Formats: sequence, C-alpha cells, structure tokens
Amino acid sequence: MAGSTADLLPQELRILVAVADRGGFSAAAAALGLTQSAVSHSVRGSETKVGTVLFERGRAGAAPTPAGERAVALARRILRMYEVLGAEVRSAGRGTVEGVLRIAAFRSAALHLLPPALERLTARHPGIRPEVRVVREIGAGAAGEVVAGRADLGIATLGGSQDLAPGLLTGVLAQEAYRLVHPAGHPDPKGLPLMDWDENCGSYTRSWWRAQDWIPRATVKAEDDAMVLTMVGRGLGMAIMPELSLREATEAVDITDLGPEGPLRQVGYVTTSESASTLAVRALIRELRSEKG
Repeated sequence: MAGSTADLLPQELRILVAVADRGGFSAAAAALGLTQSAVSHSVRGSETKVGTVLFERGRAGAAPTPAGERAVALARRILRMYEVLGAEVRSAGRGTVEGVLRIAAFRSAALHLLPPALERLTARHPGIRPEVRVVREIGAGAAGEVVAGRADLGIATLGGSQDLAPGLLTGVLAQEAYRLVHPAGHPDPKGLPLMDWDENCGSYTRSWWRAQDWIPRATVKAEDDAMVLTMVGRGLGMAIMPELSLREATEAVDITDLGPEGPLRQVGYVTTSESASTLAVRALIRELRSEKG
C-alpha cells in the first residue's frame, strides 16, 4: 500500500527537484554527489510512497509527468521553508529580519516598481538579501515562478484571462492605463503599422482591441517593450503600451491618451500562504504597499 507524502524525507525531495532541474538521473546524481542507482532507487521509493509515476524515463533522460510537476513544485516550496526556518528563528531571536528573499518580476515592474521598495526594505533590514529574477510575463509568468517554488514573491499582472493557481495570495499594487505611443510629431499616427510584443497582455486589451476599427493587425513583433519603444521612436510604427513601459519613453515619441474607455491592467504581488507568513516577505509587501500609497 502506498504511504503518504508526509513520508517523503528532505533528501528525497531534493532528489526529485534535482532530477527535474537536470533532466535526468545521471545529471542529478552528479549534482548531488550520489550514484545514479541511489537516485533511481530514491525516485522509485518516492513514487511508491505517493502512489503514482513522477517521471517519464527515456533515452534522452527523465521528464516530470503532470503529477511529477506538481510534486516537484511542492518539493521546492517545502525545501524552501526548511531554508527559511533558520533565518526566521535567528530573526526572532535578534529582533531583526534577515535571509535571502527570492523575487520574480516582469521587466518593466523590475525596473520601476521594485527598486524603490527594495531600497527602503534593505535600508530598514540590512540582513535581507534580495535575489531578483526577470521573467517573461507570458504563459505562467512571474506567478508561475511562485507556484513552482522558484520565487517567494512575484510581481505579476492580475485579473487576466489566465487564472492563478488555487491557494495563492495576491494584492493589487498599481492600475495602469494603456496609451497610444507614436513617433513625435507624426501627422497621422493611427495610419502607421502596429508594433507589438508577446508580453503585451492581450487578455487586458482584447475586447477593447476588437472594438477599434482603426487598429491594424500587428505587422512588426519585437522581443520586448523597450525594443518597441526604440522602433517607434525611429518612425517604424505605433504601439499601444501600458504606463509602466512608457516610463522609459524619450522625446522621440509622443504619447496619446486612449480616453476613458481605454484598457487598464492591474499589477500586483503574488505569493503563497506559507511564504506570506515569513518575516522577509511580509516586510517586502509592506514596502510595496507603501509605494502604492
């Protein structure tokens, strides 16, 4: 009879994460300083305990099954709490807040929302060591990094077409309007080709977009919003962009309001219930909310 997930030991969790991260048993064994047979035996034991197959084995290596992806994500989060335990205890004993704080954010949020909050945070709590990863806000995005256990808190777009995973805690930090951006002084900006990029949050603009008969299909796709701004400034087209992205606009472009019916998006933090209880994450949320205020 299969046991319960409570039977999985920290070392077994570390092995599951290593196999997923390294793509195979041999690479995981090398990373952990174990033999391949020890890793294989541990994974088989974990699968017996949870009662399902966690990895598909093949000549190319090992890839998590859907159940394995969930198991690995939870394993990362559980192991993270083991790591945090020491910092939390030391902080409580010393009356300080310390330790590594892992943050995932999309590019414009990492550039404009996070820095002032982190500046205040580290001034108040010098023992906190922020680690910021910039991720593309497509697919799972920053929220997916939190779910997968790779970040303690994410700065993400909220309220879009993609539902957040159950159990996540969120808070709105900013609501930003979309604007029309076009080459400075251009006599007919709406007649220019449309420029876009994959992260441009179509879920927020889709219904509004369909109602605008003046917007052509995107003829130029760029890698990110900074590239779009540069290309618009060079006279290559116009774009519809959120306010955070437009903080980097130069005199080479003009920005036009889209009116009261124009689309909006919400940007906020995403974390898990267990991370939300930690001192460092709570301190960061306070600073992010202070920035909002």
